[in-house]
Amino acid sequence: MEYWRPTVQPATWARELSTVRQFARWLSVSDPRHQIPPSRLLSVRHRRGRPHIYSEDEISRLMAEATRLKSRTGMKAPTLETLIGLLASTGLRPGEAAALRTDAVDLRAQVLIIRESKNGKSRQVPIHSSTVMALRRYVQRRDKVFSLPVSPFFFVSPHGTALDLGTVRRWFNKVSRACRLRNEVAGHRCGRGPRLQDLRHTFATRRLVEWYKTGYDVVVQMPKLSTYLGHASVVGTYWYIEAVPELLELATNFRLNPEQGGRS
Repeated sequence: MEYWRPTVQPATWARELSTVRQFARWLSVSDPRHQIPPSRLLSVRHRRGRPHIYSEDEISRLMAEATRLKSRTGMKAPTLETLIGLLASTGLRPGEAAALRTDAVDLRAQVLIIRESKNGKSRQVPIHSSTVMALRRYVQRRDKVFSLPVSPFFFVSPHGTALDLGTVRRWFNKVSRACRLRNEVAGHRCGRGPRLQDLRHTFATRRLVEWYKTGYDVVVQMPKLSTYLGHASVVGTYWYIEAVPELLELATNFRLNPEQGGRS
């Protein structure tokens, strides 16, 4: 946790304390001597919502629905489809993907360069060959429509300019409603339901579940995932364990029966 600053909002302190509490709860499974801070130590009502973990079928439906979007240049559909696939396969923050510059996408080396993202951190994100193929298809489509680039960014709007993240979220909400993943709510234009950000949570959760089920020592692996996701510290990555019931159960079983794991 950062040192006290008068400008920090109470909700921020509550979130950070919540992260510490989640980590302490995980530690207490293996050693009851670890104390867990009370859940309401700070009188702030804000609570981080539980993420929606997309199934493979839901992601496929979202991408298929995205291909039906219409625009004058025809770029809205491939942009959203490719963006959804990239978020699902890499766990990037939506803002990081939208801010990718063309020179930060090295398809030959199969790596993305994320520059000065959250907390001012930069990192390199390796990508799978299937992701490279999808990005190459997008580049071919983009460069065919806009033979003279008008934007330095990798993903472009239907006009060839930089993506506006608010607009992308509205596109995503539209296809989510078409897939019946978001509910219509009176007075709420976008409805309520899973978010674009939840693709990041899905990526992280699946990786952790896979490690637990295959017997990897998650304590050893966690710093790798934290670095890949661009978290400020490994403590933030442990949030997923408490946020997703299946993960919490797997983590508890692993700590109670460590002989089942051991791979690093």
